[in-house]
This record gives sequence, C-alpha cells and structure tokens, in this order.
Amino acid sequence: MNTSRAAFAAALAAGSVLLLSGTAFAHVGVQPVGEAAKGGYATLNFKVPNERDNASTTQLEVNFPVDQPLTSVMPQDVPGWTVNVEKTKLDKPLTVHGKQVAEVVTKVTWSGGKIGPGMFQQFPVSVGRLPENADQMVFKAIQTYDNNEVVRWIEEAKEGAPEPQTPAPVLKLTAARGDDHHAGAKGDEAKNADKNAGRDHDEAAADPAPDTTARALGIASIVIGLGGVAFGVASRRRSS
Repeated sequence: MNTSRAAFAAALAAGSVLLLSGTAFAHVGVQPVGEAAKGGYATLNFKVPNERDNASTTQLEVNFPVDQPLTSVMPQDVPGWTVNVEKTKLDKPLTVHGKQVAEVVTKVTWSGGKIGPGMFQQFPVSVGRLPENADQMVFKAIQTYDNNEVVRWIEEAKEGAPEPQTPAPVLKLTAARGDDHHAGAKGDEAKNADKNAGRDHDEAAADPAPDTTARALGIASIVIGLGGVAFGVASRRRSS
C-alpha cells in the first residue's frame, strides 16, 4: 500500500511540474497573418493568454518601437474592449507615398474587457510600412489583471542565452518579394522558353519539306488503294 501511495505521489508531482511548465511558456506574443515582409504592410495578432487561475486579464498595453517608426497603425475593433492609440511627433518627418508624416503611433492600449482563467484573446492590428533594414521588431507589452497584478513582457532575448522569464513579443520580418532572386530566374527561364518556342515555330514554317512529303505519301497510298479495289472487282468478273 505504501508503495502505491508513493508512486501516486510521484506521478502527481510530475504532472504538476508539467502543468506549471506549460503555463510558464504561455507568453504574450505577436504573429503575422500571412507574411510580414520588409517594407510592406501586414496584419499582426497580439495573442494574450491568461496565466492566472484566480484572476482575469483586463488590460493590454503594446509599445511600438520608436527607432522603427510605423506610419500606419490601425487596430481592429475587439468586442467588449476599448482601444486607445497614442502618437508622438517625429523630430524628422517621414515621406510615405509622396506625403510627409510628422507623427507616428507609439502605444496601443486595450482595456475594459476580460480574459478569464484558461482563456486567451487576440488583438489584431494593421501596420505598415515595416522596416526594410531589419530582420525583426520588438513590441514591449504590459499585461494587467483585475487583482492589480502587472506583468511586464519587456525582456529582450540575447543570442546564446536562455529565454527570459518575461520575454517581449518579437515579430520576424521576411525578405521583400522584390529581393527574391529565384523569381527573376524563373522569369528569365520563361522568356527563354518563349523564345525557343517561337524559333521552332519559325523553322517549321520556313521548311515546308516535311509537310510536302507527307502529302505525297498520302496521295500515293490512296492511288494504291484504289488500284487494289479495281483489281478485285476485275477478278470477280472473270470468275463469273
């Protein structure tokens, strides 16, 4: 009996460790809908899980990097939540589509809603233009619970170091489509194929010999066939 109880206690302890480990990795994160290409526009989803069993998340604050200013930030309406967008003026205006942009969004805050224990919520935002000279963007986020607990997801991961306890959401940027050399290679191959096809067509049109030979053989076959029929009819008449 003691052995059974000990085994049960060990299994329960192991299960608790796995459960807590799974919860610890449920961080606030950001994911693009499709691709987040450099220099382009994208829709981002900030995913917020509730990591507490006895409290609900009631606010999310996302800070946009000032050193990578985005000229367009448009949050999507999330039922039950109120969104507040904060902007700041730039020391040096940016030129986008021929227009001067003097201020950019630096913070978006969602509040008034509730994410219960064991639940998560996504907060979509349309952004652009994304940086052209960077491989990623870091969005520091602050999560607030209804028991006044505040979790700051602001730690940046360092290469070769373990993952921070409260890492900041990181958006990975993909290469712009215009930089894809494979696309250019495929285009060249297609052009070469079209040229070869046109050359074959021209050569066939310039050399009528194969077509003439085929016609002559066809006519000869018809003549031989008619001669065979006539010979058969003559043979039948003689037999009669």
